[in-house]
Amino acid sequence: MFEPTLAPVAPSTVRGLRLLSVKPDLWRVANTSGTVLGHIERQPSADGDRFAARRLVFATRMMDLGVFCRMDDAADCFRS
Repeated sequence: MFEPTLAPVAPSTVRGLRLLSVKPDLWRVANTSGTVLGHIERQPSADGDRFAARRLVFATRMMDLGVFCRMDDAADCFRS
């Protein structure tokens, strides 16, 4: 019998950033004062999970920052 395995949950903080789970595999990224900076989305692939980072530019616009092998690397894009 096949049982699906659950991917690990992202930590709530990564080097001074807060990650809030929006839905499975999608996290809102905010700084420590609560300002929303963007999102990180986990994308399963044959080579393992990838993490796409998108920065919030305006209230309704996002800018792709890149796709990374590690959540920490994706979160680094949001540091100023």
